[in-house]
Amino acid sequence: MATSRRQFLGLAAATPLAVTGALSLGAGTAQAADSAYVMCYFTESTSLGDGTDYGLHLAVSQDGLEWTPLNQNNPVVTPTEGDLGLRDPFIRRKQDGMFVVLATDLKGTDWTYVSQYIHVWFSADLCTFTGYHRLKLHGMNTHAWAPEAFWDASRGTYAVIYSPVDDTGHNAIMVNHTTDFLTASEPQAFFDPGYDVIDGDMAVGVNGVNYLYFKKNQTLVGARSTSLDPGSFTEFSTAVSHGGTEAPELVKSLTSNTWYLYGDTYTPDGVFYVWQSADLSTGTWTALDQKSYTQPVNSKHCGIRAITSAEYTELLTYWGTPSSNRLKSYSYPARYIRHADFVGRIDEYPIDPYLDSQWKLVPGLADPAGISFQSVNYPTRHLRHHDYQLRLDSDDGTPMFAEDATFYRTPGLADSDWASFRSYNYPTRYIRHSDYVLRIDPVSTATDRQDATFRVGY
Repeated sequence: MATSRRQFLGLAAATPLAVTGALSLGAGTAQAADSAYVMCYFTESTSLGDGTDYGLHLAVSQDGLEWTPLNQNNPVVTPTEGDLGLRDPFIRRKQDGMFVVLATDLKGTDWTYVSQYIHVWFSADLCTFTGYHRLKLHGMNTHAWAPEAFWDASRGTYAVIYSPVDDTGHNAIMVNHTTDFLTASEPQAFFDPGYDVIDGDMAVGVNGVNYLYFKKNQTLVGARSTSLDPGSFTEFSTAVSHGGTEAPELVKSLTSNTWYLYGDTYTPDGVFYVWQSADLSTGTWTALDQKSYTQPVNSKHCGIRAITSAEYTELLTYWGTPSSNRLKSYSYPARYIRHADFVGRIDEYPIDPYLDSQWKLVPGLADPAGISFQSVNYPTRHLRHHDYQLRLDSDDGTPMFAEDATFYRTPGLADSDWASFRSYNYPTRYIRHSDYVLRIDPVSTATDRQDATFRVGY
């Protein structure tokens, strides 16, 4: 028989911590100052086809907004127990300087699959992973979704928070305490305001206050408390959303007082939106322009952690950078250059098949000082202009094709940190979009310059 809800939520006397083989955790090992970020995520395309993978993916960033996927956006490690896949991964640095990775035990979208376990890995550098196991958090016939962890100094333990669904369908944020992520205490209700909540993310000890952000009614909302005691948090913030939004992730800028709040739209879209605030205590957020951030392709439900510059460099060196690029429109930053029926255009992310928006920027076919755009999924084809419109055509080996498919990259005409592309054989014309279709045209107005400006990223 299933445990009663009252027993499950820990409303009776507190259960003593049950752990074995605990690490001796002190103040933590000394380390260099954090100056970059790592993101963990899984991937899911809109059709659940190419670009879908339920292993642990990593990306790095120097500003927490523009991301470089590692390992060609392939998984760096994949679960070997349970449902043999993961969702909702999370990374934190433990008190001893090691990383721990937690994740939901679920592969795909079979929401009827039930696991009381979460996946756990340890890593010194996020290049190699050790100690993989599953940690059981409760005994109910329900899930242990979206696990995260924070250090509770008053208890000398890590608190693992996660989202189960009880037999009545009510969602709450639960907590178990552990010293080693090998065994844990019995669960307690960490935040159960009487309405459905899920996907908790914490910012601990910000000017003496602890903040919990969560999903409520398809929006992201914050609660706060001066303690880390279960049941002590009170909702206070203004809700934010972009359509149905989940998976809040709080990120502190390493160079200013700015905070970012990431949110993820529902399956099948999986679009990240970001809000910013200069002061967490206000509970108010302003949507960030999509020009300012770019998520890894097909990424879902991310976790973000600050790392050192040495770790950032090591991760790039070990895993490598992607061999292809995406190009984001300046004037429509939700849209990327892609081919559709072999016509060049800009369309909204996510794009399915996603490879239609992947390009190799190779030496120019007519002049190696320029570039040509080689399709990743049609590698014998390049973008070229014909009657000034861009098409994805097969290289016929003629000088005309080479010239039509060659462009010179210049500083962005609307923003010099971005890029524009001047035609090789029509040097007064640039690649631009018009009604979302790509052309080469003369550029004279501010609108022209914006339409002819793109960000080369991943």
